[in-house]
Amino acid sequence: MTRRFVFLLWFALAPIAPAFSQAADELRFCLRSDPKTFDPLAVEDDNSETVRYLTAGVLLRVNRVTQQLSPELAASWKVDRQGRQITFQLRRNLAFSDGTPFSSDDVAFTMGQLMDPKLHSATADPFRSSDVPPQVSVVSPDRVSILFAAPVSGLERLFDQVPILSARSQQKSASLGPFYLADYKPGVEILLQRNPNYWKVDAQGIRLPYVKRVRLMIQQSREIELVRFRRGEVDLVNSLDPESFEQLVRLSPTSAYDAGPSLESEMMWFNQVASAPIAAYKKAWFTSKEFRRAVSAAINRADLCRVIYKGHARPAEGPVSPANRFWFNSALKPHPYDTGSAIHRLDREGFNLRAGLLYDRDGHPVEFSVVTNAGNRARERMAAMIQQDLATIGIRLNVVTLDFPSLIERITRTFNYEASMLGLTNVDLDPSAQMNVWLSSAGNHQWNPNQKTPATAWEAEIDRLMRAQAAEPRAAVRKRLFDRVQQIVSEEAPFIYLVNKNFLMAYSPQISNAAPAAVQPGAYWNIEVLKKTAQIARTK
Repeated sequence: MTRRFVFLLWFALAPIAPAFSQAADELRFCLRSDPKTFDPLAVEDDNSETVRYLTAGVLLRVNRVTQQLSPELAASWKVDRQGRQITFQLRRNLAFSDGTPFSSDDVAFTMGQLMDPKLHSATADPFRSSDVPPQVSVVSPDRVSILFAAPVSGLERLFDQVPILSARSQQKSASLGPFYLADYKPGVEILLQRNPNYWKVDAQGIRLPYVKRVRLMIQQSREIELVRFRRGEVDLVNSLDPESFEQLVRLSPTSAYDAGPSLESEMMWFNQVASAPIAAYKKAWFTSKEFRRAVSAAINRADLCRVIYKGHARPAEGPVSPANRFWFNSALKPHPYDTGSAIHRLDREGFNLRAGLLYDRDGHPVEFSVVTNAGNRARERMAAMIQQDLATIGIRLNVVTLDFPSLIERITRTFNYEASMLGLTNVDLDPSAQMNVWLSSAGNHQWNPNQKTPATAWEAEIDRLMRAQAAEPRAAVRKRLFDRVQQIVSEEAPFIYLVNKNFLMAYSPQISNAAPAAVQPGAYWNIEVLKKTAQIARTK
């Protein structure tokens, strides 16, 4: 999984009376668009990831509520002290959806396909600790060992994303997960059928999953999705904006769930690219830690949470959300709202406030623009509020909204912008998945990407720390190293973190056994135990 830009489209919730008339053996929800692939090893987009999660069997699975690792196709596992080798003891007498037996040969086949450089699999990237491919040893039909040339950080947790393929089945859709792909109508829907050979059973010995089918409807409009949910045509909504959530609370309070802080953060940053087509004196502002921290101190994050997110957000402490229980640095605090501190920091850098306007040491009025994506009402409103906050310390902020492709063009190719406001989502709990952001040489090092050598001493330190944690097998040592990364980022403020949004979702009252989680896929991570009744379910 990767760390990626996200943006939200906002919508109004129509006051339609609920109707629950669907069959109890079919679960329905929406995808934003068609999956780009049904190859589980080539997944890079969210919609393909949803299909993979619902159909693929994995050796180990991260529980989305406890965030602990649990055995799946592997009954047990062991990682050596160096973090180079993992050995799996597989469950016996399992079969794919088409009846093909499951064995160690399938694990070996999957790893061979996954690590093939011709595939360019994003799932394989975290395993590439060296250029030498791993050695897979089939010890017995139910025991397999994988040896890597160099240590792989968090090795066992990476297998949460590795779908096990059949080495022998003639059916591409053969699955070890709870469902298999039965039908696909482009632009309309995807139908998944229950895997008749799925290995899990409940406490009473009833074979899982409970529902016979999952129908994934292709629906780009969130407004229409919510209308269909209110009509009872959709059983769950995996992501809601705060305004729609609050309206749903008023209309159907038992359907709305706030799972607490998500892995999503909203932030802004300044363009520090040396070759960017912006004035040299502005580059001097943007590369100044004191200037960045002054801007951060002038932003009232509590107001953003209260006004924009209706209380369903919290001021952000730094690069890791508290939803990430293990890796969150609890010693960090959000930058406090303190205009006096902001003015003091600016004074130290030679800025001065005259007649309500801020000037730098050379007499330039402090004015810059921030770009964000058009149509995202939350960001547009947040930018307007920050515009007002910065005016109190004499800074004039101009808000520029762009269509998303144009925005990406500016911040990743032409660098023709001064500041940007976007959201980033950690869809992986492990910090090694963030190497493409924190390494100074990385393309997603947004404030100054693709550096040949680190531009600052603190970026060089982050490079060293990130590489060290990636090569370290001991979790406690990795935690200490990454805590220091978070501390540096908080102090230097290359990203000005604004808020961590809550994970808001909705379930039909017909659904029982729901366990909302703050980690994707939050609403349906336990799909195999979700039940749907013809009558309204009264327990969750």
